[in-house]
Amino acid sequence: MEPIYVKILEILRSGQVAAICTVVATRGSSPLKAGAKMIVWEDGRIFGTIGGGPLEKSTIDDAIRVIKKRTPELIQHDLKAQHEMCCGGSMEIYIEPLMPLKKLFMFGGGHVGKAVVKHALDLDFEITVIDSREEIFSDWPFTGYQTVVGDYPKVLPTLPYDDNTFIVIATQDHPTDNEVLALCINKPHRYLGMIGSKNKVATMKKNLISEGIATEEELNRVDMPIGVEIHAITADEIAISIVAKLIEEKNK
Repeated sequence: MEPIYVKILEILRSGQVAAICTVVATRGSSPLKAGAKMIVWEDGRIFGTIGGGPLEKSTIDDAIRVIKKRTPELIQHDLKAQHEMCCGGSMEIYIEPLMPLKKLFMFGGGHVGKAVVKHALDLDFEITVIDSREEIFSDWPFTGYQTVVGDYPKVLPTLPYDDNTFIVIATQDHPTDNEVLALCINKPHRYLGMIGSKNKVATMKKNLISEGIATEEELNRVDMPIGVEIHAITADEIAISIVAKLIEEKNK
């Protein structure tokens, strides 16, 4: 059988929603001991086992509830009294939701993009940096991110967008920012923000509306100028203001 930890990683990377059920304590006779694990999907499918029978059926129902609530639970089971299981012991089962990894698409690997990645590496994001300039990554001193190099109109449609995707646009110039925003705005995402002055944002909104690329309502949902207002000046300060906004949005 495929190791359960491989399956968990597959779930996290694929965008599926499930729960992991772990036996954390047993007393007396029980079908399995502490450490037994089972994955439950929101449709009731399972992988692994925590003992079978009425206990497992009850745990599947509990896991589906945990998935809907997005809140972990520790549940105690008296096997004889609750489930009429002849082994007669008791078990504690910890159920936690397995939420998909949040994706961060950083468009632009310049000073600000580089600083955003640096400050976001320790957060729960799967980071991909997209830039048309291959040489831009030559002096990056850290790892833990993926890169995609190529012309934005060709690369952008191939990216795996979903409802857990966070998009930050900070490319090398205003026309390219405009191009990337026009390509991104109708892709699935949880958050979309673009760097720029208030004048740049106003001009860009006007152009995208007049060209029929986006509506005013759609553009008002884009966070631009991006970031929390902290009077940032340097690339690091701007990046910190952007990452602070990402944290705010992901933890809502």
